[in-house]
Amino acid sequence: MTVTIGRRELLAALGGAAAWPLSARAQQAGKLPTIGLLVSSTPADESQRVGAFTQRLHQLGWIDGRTITIELRSADGRPERAHEIAAEFVRRKVDVIVTSGTPIVAVVKQATSTIPIVFAVAGDPVGNGLVASLARPGGNVTGLSLLQIEIAGKRLELLHEVVPGLRRLGIMGNFSNPPLALELSEVQKMANRLGLAVVTCEIRRPEDIAPAFDTLKARAEALYVEADTLVVANRTRIIILALAARLPAIFNSREYVKEGALLSYGPNFPELFRRAADYVDKILRGTKPGDIPVEQPTKLDLVINLTTAKALGLTIPESFLLRADEVIE
Repeated sequence: MTVTIGRRELLAALGGAAAWPLSARAQQAGKLPTIGLLVSSTPADESQRVGAFTQRLHQLGWIDGRTITIELRSADGRPERAHEIAAEFVRRKVDVIVTSGTPIVAVVKQATSTIPIVFAVAGDPVGNGLVASLARPGGNVTGLSLLQIEIAGKRLELLHEVVPGLRRLGIMGNFSNPPLALELSEVQKMANRLGLAVVTCEIRRPEDIAPAFDTLKARAEALYVEADTLVVANRTRIIILALAARLPAIFNSREYVKEGALLSYGPNFPELFRRAADYVDKILRGTKPGDIPVEQPTKLDLVINLTTAKALGLTIPESFLLRADEVIE
C-alpha cells in the first residue's frame, strides 16, 4: 500500500515552504511541473532532509503550489513499498523523481527509463549500475554519491581511537544491500589491519534487531552500524539497544549522534538533499540528467556525543575533541 502524506505532515516536512491553500494548488496542479519526492523512511525521520531540499528549491524560484507541485511519498522504511510509489509516479507522468538509497533508486530506475531521476544519496552508483560513470552518467539518472565505501575504513579507525583496548568489533547491517556488502568488506579489511576480531550481525527486518543485540552483548566491545533505510527507520531503537548493551557505536551521520549514539563520521545528509535541488533546477530548465555529473560530498563531519561517552565510561582525548566538527554535550 502506497503511503500518501497528509497536508499537515507535508507542510511540517517541508518546513513551511508549501504553505499554500489546497484550492490554489488544485487550480494550478495541471499546469505546473511536478516533482515526485520519494523518501525512504517516515516523514518525521526525513523532515530535516526534505526541508533542506525544498528550501533550496524555494531559493531557486521553485515554490510548491506556485511554480511547481511536490508530491511527497514515504516508503516508511520498507523498500518494497517503493515499487508501488514508483509505478504511481510513472502513471502520473511526473517531471522529475527525487529519491535516495541505492535499492530504492534501482527500483525507480527499473520503473522508468524516460522520467529524470535524481538521487540525493546513493552508495557506489557506478558499481551498482545506477550510472555509467560519475563524469558522464548517461541515461535518465544522476545525483550525489555517498562515498560509502571510500570512508568505511577511516570510520572504523575513529571508533578504534576512542575505545581503548578494543579487541572485538561488532558490525551490523543489511548485507543483502549491495553497497552495504561492499562496505562490510572494507570494514573487515581495516579490522584485520587493526587486529580486531569481528562478529557480523545481519538485519533485514525490524524483527532482526533485538536478536542481533542479544548476540552482540557477549561477543563485541564496540559496534559499527552500516546505515540504510532499515536503520534510518529504526535508528532510535538501535541507539537505545546499543546503549543498553554498553556498546560504543559509530554511524554515518550526525542525526544518530544527536539522538544519543557515540560517534558519526560522514557527509551532511541535509546538505546532500539541498544540493539535489540544484540538479532538479537544471533538469526543469532543460538539462538532460545524463549530462549532469554525479557529485560527491565536499565535506565529511566528525561528530561525538560527550554525554554518551561519559555514560559508557569513556574518556575522549582532548586531541580528538579538537578534531571533531561538532561536540554534543
